[in-house]
Amino acid sequence: MNRTADLRRDTRETQIRVRLDLDGSGTAQLATGIGFFDHMLDQIARHGLIDLEIEARGDLHIDGHHTVEDVGITLGMAVAQAVGDKKGITRYGHAYVPLDEALSRVVVDFSGRPGLHMHVPFKAGMVGGFDTQLAYEFFQGFANHAGVTLHIDNLKGDNAHHQCETVFKAFARALRMALTPDPRSAGVIPSTKGCL
Repeated sequence: MNRTADLRRDTRETQIRVRLDLDGSGTAQLATGIGFFDHMLDQIARHGLIDLEIEARGDLHIDGHHTVEDVGITLGMAVAQAVGDKKGITRYGHAYVPLDEALSRVVVDFSGRPGLHMHVPFKAGMVGGFDTQLAYEFFQGFANHAGVTLHIDNLKGDNAHHQCETVFKAFARALRMALTPDPRSAGVIPSTKGCL
């Protein structure tokens, strides 16, 4: 099954292209104009084993809000397109990821019901050129457009870089688990409703 997508989303604020392969090897080509954000997107590719290309041009002369949010939206749309009708996927995924003193947990359900529940008390407002408040905007955009329920909790952490990195790595690992084909349910939609 070919689980790929190639999407472009253009607005007056941003122009974004996302190409991905859900069954890749974790390669990434990223250019958002926000270095730390590129670093976080690279975690999604590498730990999710998703081949990911993202080109984004946004109104960074204002701030990073529109760029980060719209990358989340476009990535969510691309994942939804690539996963298709969800037949044979595991559906649920979860991961705990530590980095030194920080520890985060992410749980995802490809339910078709968008929802984000996120508790990450960042210890700093900025990491490099990345406003840590925008992590929420990214995941909100993703959840809404991928059609997933997403629970994100930073359980421990004193360093905002570590907090953010554990969140993105745990998100990637949870995605990887949820999107992995379940050989015992090949061709079956993982729901008693018969659709997701």
